[in-house]
Amino acid sequence: MQPQIAVLILAAGSSSRMGVPKQLLPWKGTFLLNNAINNAIQLKHAKTYVVLGANYEKIKSAIKRDDIEMIYNKQWKNGLGSSIAFGVNHIKNKNQFDCVLIILADKPLIDTNYLSKLVGSFQIKKNQIIASNYGNKKVGVPALFDKSYLDELSNLDVDKGAKQIIEKHIEHVSVLNTKYQIADIDTKEDYEQLYKANHQ
Repeated sequence: MQPQIAVLILAAGSSSRMGVPKQLLPWKGTFLLNNAINNAIQLKHAKTYVVLGANYEKIKSAIKRDDIEMIYNKQWKNGLGSSIAFGVNHIKNKNQFDCVLIILADKPLIDTNYLSKLVGSFQIKKNQIIASNYGNKKVGVPALFDKSYLDELSNLDVDKGAKQIIEKHIEHVSVLNTKYQIADIDTKEDYEQLYKANHQ
């Protein structure tokens, strides 16, 4: 049986080190956030939610599509954990989902094929967490959580993301190797290097 998936794209940050909203930086004929959305919506049996915060109106107006739901975390300054909790609280009472897939908007090399591998490793009602290997024994998002973890995810309130929940339940965690795909964008230099390497 195919799992019903809530995809949560986190895009609420202010891009303080970048100086401009990195969600809107050009990428592959579109922009970073829309690239993440395009990858997410290709997953079968999935509904995509985008958590926005800083620069909400500007980013919202750039996303002209009706196949996702955008939600506004007014407490975005509290960090990544706050946005995860806000997004999960929004979806956890929607009983149709078997799991939640958490994605960051600033990892443009993560594609639909990789997300499909995460989903393909998931089995319903097995209390699974499918996480990504960062190397050096570090794991994190993109990660898929069985719905049994929704209460814990919805109570995050610090800037540690879901890592603490992954570590707490490590016996239920399966890890996929992302290889080079985990590269993220925090500074203009990060963006320029990654853009040049992937736009010939």
